[in-house]
Amino acid sequence: MAEKPKLDPKDYQGGKAFGQLMEDREAALEAINKDFLQDDKYKEVDDIEEKLQTYKNKFLEFDLDTSGDIDKMGLKQMLEKLGQPKTHLELMKIIKEVDTTGSGTISYQEFLWMMLGGKSSILRLILFFENAAKDADKPHGIAPKRTLSSLP
Repeated sequence: MAEKPKLDPKDYQGGKAFGQLMEDREAALEAINKDFLQDDKYKEVDDIEEKLQTYKNKFLEFDLDTSGDIDKMGLKQMLEKLGQPKTHLELMKIIKEVDTTGSGTISYQEFLWMMLGGKSSILRLILFFENAAKDADKPHGIAPKRTLSSLP
């Protein structure tokens, strides 16, 4: 059996070790998704499989240090990308609201509890509105010519 490649944090080239790390992370998140699919509390959630896949992709995108948790900087980048920049104090408040283990980060399981659970949180609302904004019909192409009389 081949030895598993080890990831050197100082080696920014990635290669096999980085690819293996990403596969392992994705497999671990899939296992958590399966647990949520089998949990009776979430049976009534509409389109749960699709939502879990979306949440997994979002989580992987913002787990900047590939630790398996979203830290303050990952959360900051997520909220800035959504057009909702927050101060460091606000970020710490959001993390404290979601973090059940006291680690100071948001694990994938905590992320799913927040997104699928009944408790309303700031981050959940922001992500919800981001998806609603994507669904809104936006005009495409060049705006029609206007005359002075058509201006408000």
